[in-house]
Amino acid sequence: MTPTLLPTSIVGSLPKPSWLAQPETLWSPWNLQGDALAEGRRDALRIAVHEQTNRGIDIVSDGEQTRQHFVTTFIEHLNGVDFEKRETVRIRDRYDASVPTVVGAVSREKPVFADDAKFLRQQTDQRIKWALPGPMTMIDTLYDGYYKSREKLAWEFAAVLNQEARDLEAAGVDIIQFDEPAFNVFFDEMKDWGIATLERAAEGLRAETAVHICYGYGITANNDWKATLGSEWRQYEESFPLLRQSTIDIVSLECHNSRVPMDLIELIRGKKVMLGAIDVANETIETPEEVADTLRKALKFVDSDKLIPSTNCGMAPFSRDVALGKLRALSAGTNIIREELTAARA
Repeated sequence: MTPTLLPTSIVGSLPKPSWLAQPETLWSPWNLQGDALAEGRRDALRIAVHEQTNRGIDIVSDGEQTRQHFVTTFIEHLNGVDFEKRETVRIRDRYDASVPTVVGAVSREKPVFADDAKFLRQQTDQRIKWALPGPMTMIDTLYDGYYKSREKLAWEFAAVLNQEARDLEAAGVDIIQFDEPAFNVFFDEMKDWGIATLERAAEGLRAETAVHICYGYGITANNDWKATLGSEWRQYEESFPLLRQSTIDIVSLECHNSRVPMDLIELIRGKKVMLGAIDVANETIETPEEVADTLRKALKFVDSDKLIPSTNCGMAPFSRDVALGKLRALSAGTNIIREELTAARA
């Protein structure tokens, strides 16, 4: 089968149906319980697949329809973490949040997402991608009352993540993505052991691996932080040279409507690049030409056979109409560039 030129994908979340959870809200509580909740989450996952494929998305994900949050839903299935014992911590040096506490050795008794991944695999013949939190981002979403060491806890989480990733691979997942927004904040830790723990989480996988590093959901705390970063956002200069040398296959980054200098992509030359060509910080739906313009600029620094047009981050806080409109724009803008590349090669 000939590989799709510029295969499109999304980073993670899509809005949940209003009958499943409160719309346009992160950490939204479920509107259903018990067997009805299990059925509702599967129905929502099936709808997410349909909405992606109908709008030209090539690499399909679950849209995080079975998860309340991209980090804590995984953690709540692990031993050693007490969700009743909560502490307030500073998340990525931006905002305070009440989080669960690590009270003992962390471990995983059984797969967390494998059944949902198998269900996703049954819904489509296209390539599928599944996202997991990365080790550094996991430790930044907890209070550690047991290990008393961010590095030691990260290595423990990396081992658990590797178990989960292997089960996802066995379930038929083609790309396993680790979300590490913490890489844009904690540079010293990222260099000292963050990349290493990420590689441990991805160790031995045959599936392609990706790391997603962005500037966060389009929520007030993140947008306020971005306003302090100046005219150029150069955080990727810290991680990209290390990721270029790493075993990770794909680097996912925020780009469109950001102040990230496009030439920073040169720092990961040779890696596949999942490029954010859709802004998740405002509800304006991009035109296809705006998407195409972002992709044209990126192609100066990444070969066309390594470019995966995507979104900057998840779209859970959006209305469904806005999110689906942005998916349509992503696909249409990508088609413009596909036609240009095909014509240039003729």
